Amino acid sequence: MLDLNSKIPSGPLEQKWDQHRFSMKLVNPANKRKHHVIVVGAGLAGASAAASMAELGYNVSCFVFHDSPRRAHSIAAQGGINAAKNYQNDGDSVRRLFYDTIKGGDFRAREANVYRLAQVSVNIIDQCVAQGVPFAREYGGLLANRSFGGAQVSRTFYARGQTGQQLLLGAYQALERQVGLKKVQMHTFEEMLELVVIGGQARGIVTRNLLTGKITSHAADAVVLATGGYGNVFYLSTNAMYSNVTATWRAHKKGAAFANPCYTQIHPTCIPVSGEHQSKLTLMSESLRNDGRIWVPKKQGDNRPPSQIPEAERDYYLERKYPSFGNLAPRDIASRAAKEACDDGRGVGPGGLGVYLDFSDSIKRLGKQTIAERYGNLFDMYQRITDENPYEQPMRIYPAVHYTMGGLWVDYNLMSTIPGLHVAGEANFSDHGANRLGASALMQGLADGYFVLPYTIGDYLASTKLEKVDTSHAEFRAAEQAVRDRQNKFLGIKGKRTVDSFHKELGKVMWDYCGMARDREGLKKAIGLIQTLKQEYWENVNVPGSGDSLNQSLEKAGRVADFIELGELMCRDALDREESCGGHFRTEYQEEGEAKRNDDAYAYVAAWEYAGEGKDPILNKEPLVYENVHLSTRSYK
Repeated sequence: MLDLNSKIPSGPLEQKWDQHRFSMKLVNPANKRKHHVIVVGAGLAGASAAASMAELGYNVSCFVFHDSPRRAHSIAAQGGINAAKNYQNDGDSVRRLFYDTIKGGDFRAREANVYRLAQVSVNIIDQCVAQGVPFAREYGGLLANRSFGGAQVSRTFYARGQTGQQLLLGAYQALERQVGLKKVQMHTFEEMLELVVIGGQARGIVTRNLLTGKITSHAADAVVLATGGYGNVFYLSTNAMYSNVTATWRAHKKGAAFANPCYTQIHPTCIPVSGEHQSKLTLMSESLRNDGRIWVPKKQGDNRPPSQIPEAERDYYLERKYPSFGNLAPRDIASRAAKEACDDGRGVGPGGLGVYLDFSDSIKRLGKQTIAERYGNLFDMYQRITDENPYEQPMRIYPAVHYTMGGLWVDYNLMSTIPGLHVAGEANFSDHGANRLGASALMQGLADGYFVLPYTIGDYLASTKLEKVDTSHAEFRAAEQAVRDRQNKFLGIKGKRTVDSFHKELGKVMWDYCGMARDREGLKKAIGLIQTLKQEYWENVNVPGSGDSLNQSLEKAGRVADFIELGELMCRDALDREESCGGHFRTEYQEEGEAKRNDDAYAYVAAWEYAGEGKDPILNKEPLVYENVHLSTRSYK
C-alpha cells in the first residue's frame, strides 16, 4: 500500500498557502544554476512551468511531440478563465470561487488545494495582462467579464472565443524568451515513452523522436509531467487527436498512483456526431450559454423546423428544472438533462441526438452585431462544419467527452507518489473533484505552472539528497531497452486489424458503459470486453513500417495500448465507487434524477496502484476532510 501523505499545511484555510511558502526551503540563486528540471508538455501548465523555472535560474529541458508548443491542446479552450477579481462588484470573492469550485466538484476535492487555486487566480490575470494577452474590455477600457456554469457571478475573463490560444501565446512568449537566453532547451517531435526512476526518485525520461525514430535518454534532478488529460480513451472527444495518456501511464506503471480515473467530464455543448466516419468532435464554448437558450420540443417525435414550433410547445428544460441557474447549470447536470430529453424521444436532428441552443431572443434584445462581437468566430466555425447559419436558426448541440478530472495523484506540492515527479494541469487530479466548472481548466494550468511549482520544486530540491546521475546509468539503459522491446513487439505482430479499429471499438465500450450513465452490470461487462480486446490487440494488431523513421501507426499503437489498460482501470474505479457524484453518475444511485452521493462511504480520493502485469490494481484511499464547507446535496434549483 502507498503512503498517501497529502502534506496539507496546518492552520486556517486562508493562511495555509502563505504559511507554507514561508516554511518551504529555498535554493539560492547560485545553486539554482546547478539544477536541471525536465518539463514534459508545453501547453499552459507546461509552458508556464518551464518559463517560470528558467526565469528563476534553473536549467530546463522542455519536451513536446509537436513541431511547436503553440500546437498544444490548450489552444482549443474557447470561453474564458476564472478569477476572483470581483471587477463587476457582484459579490464575488476568493471564498466564493473556492466554494463554487468545491460544490461544482460535488464535494470530492481537497479544500486546501481548491482554496489555493482561488487565491492565486487573481495573480494569473495580472500576469497575463502584463504579457499582453488581449482580454476583452468594456467600452471604458476595463477588463470585461462574463458568466459561466455553476456560478451566479461574472468572474470569467475572455478573449472572444479563443481564450486558450491567447493565453498560450502569452506563456509561449515567456518560454521562448528563456529559450533565447539558453535557460530552456526545447525538444520538439519528442514523445516521452518511459520514466526513469533511480533510488526511488524520478531522475529522467526516455523519448522517441517522431521524425527519425531515435530513442534517447535525458537525466534531470526533477521531472514535471504536464501532458494533459485522457479523454481520447473514448475515441470520440473534443480533445486534439494527438492527446493521450501515455506519459502519465508510463509513470503510473513505475509507481505513480492514478487517482479517480472514472471522473470524466461530458461537455453539454458540442456539435453532434454526424456519422460513423468521424474521429473527432467539436466543442461549442460554454460561454454561448450566456446568451443562448437550450430547448427541445415538448412533444415526442416533433420533426418540424424550429421556426415552426411555437413558444408554447418548446421545453426550455434547464430553465424549468434549475430556475436559479437556468442555462448556466454545471456541465454534468446540463449534459444529463440533454441526454434525458433525447432518451425521452424529444431530441432534434439526425437520430434525435441533439438539442437546440437558440440565440433568437438575444439577437432581438442585443442585436446581431453584439452577438457577433461576442461569439463571431464560434458562429463561423459552427456554420463551416454544419452548413447551418446560427444567426438564423438554433444551433444543434449534444454532450461529448471534453475533460478528465482524474489523473496522477499529487500532494499539496503537486508531487506524485514518486519523489521528484511533479504533475501539473489536467494531468493531475488535484482541484476539480468529480466535475470541473467551466473556465477553471485554464485557471488551474496557469496556477500550477506560474505560481505553485516554482515554489514546491525548489523546496524538493533543497530538501532532498540527490546522487549525481547521468544517462550512462544502468536504469536509463534498461528503460531504453524496454522502449525498443515494446516497439519491436508491435512491429512483429503483423495482425489483420488496424490500430484505429481497436481504438474505435474501445471508445464505443467506454461510451456505452462508462459514459454519461453507468451501472454495475454494464461496468462488469465493459471490464470483460476490454480484457478480451486487450488480448486480441496484442495478437492481431497490424503496425506497418519500421521504427527508425516517421511511423504514425507505431505512435498510435503505443497510445492505444495504454488507453486499453486505462479503460479497464476507469471501469474498475467506476464499479468500486457505488455512489453518484458529479460526472460519475451511477443509475442505481439517484434521487429524482439527480446524483446521490454517499459521503459516509466514499468521501475519499481513490488512488490506484499498479501491481504488475496480469494483477488487479490496488486501491489506496485518501480521506477527504471538510472543515470549512458543509457537505450538502448539491442543488442548482
